[in-house]
Amino acid sequence: QVQLVESGGGLVQAGGSLRLSCLASGRTFSSYFMGWFRQAPGKEREFVARIHWTGGSTVYADSVKGRFTISRDNAKHTLYLQMNTLKPEDTAVYYCAADSVYYGSNWNDYAYWGQGTQVTVSS
Repeated sequence: QVQLVESGGGLVQAGGSLRLSCLASGRTFSSYFMGWFRQAPGKEREFVARIHWTGGSTVYADSVKGRFTISRDNAKHTLYLQMNTLKPEDTAVYYCAADSVYYGSNWNDYAYWGQGTQVTVSS
């Protein structure tokens, strides 16, 4: 089992940057597939990015490709999301998720979730 705590959200102007972090408890963080998802008001939760437990494979949603970078530091039990060139449409609550078996983009299939961190991008 793993517990996840996100941080790093905030208010930023369009074109700016933020880095989100997700600290995981538990000794087996390095064996979990990890993902970032987001949910804007009135919208469904959507996939942002995911990373293999080795860190050697990453996948991004088309809407963030080239602007966001997902990474992980297994020694620090931490997942990151570097967000550059932010747009107002990136405004949402961002969640990190973990699963020991599933490595995909469907949020329903991830077993563990953080509480979320708010990202607001002003125009």
